[in-house]
Amino acid sequence: VSALESFQEKDYSGRRVLLVEDNELNTEVAMELLGVVGIQVENEVNGRLAVNRLMEVEPGYYDLVFMDIQMPVMDGYTAAAEIRACGRADLKEIPIIAMTADAFADDIKKAHNAGMNGHISKPVDIGKLEKALQEWIR
Repeated sequence: VSALESFQEKDYSGRRVLLVEDNELNTEVAMELLGVVGIQVENEVNGRLAVNRLMEVEPGYYDLVFMDIQMPVMDGYTAAAEIRACGRADLKEIPIIAMTADAFADDIKKAHNAGMNGHISKPVDIGKLEKALQEWIR
């Protein structure tokens, strides 16, 4: 069984994810993959818009945030730190997973220090994506 076949058997219908990604191709790939398992994906193209979006939706609206690191206006580290510091209980707890081409130990540590729960390197590996979803979406 391939990683994709295994992944396709999962069902996350009714789950909602905020994908924060400024690259159109990366957005398309991630939305396609997450759509395969029934996840509803909404997209913002920078950290500032993501923070604003999370602040305007009701608590519990999103199950998880996939956060690119290098984006215009506001990077992922800053956005994650702002989300954690905003004072809303649900946003202190929501899983934020870094999605980045920078997969060095230092980058992973920076993501963790900014309040992120995990890290997936790009291009997105289906096995790692599946693992993140299993771990963070209850």
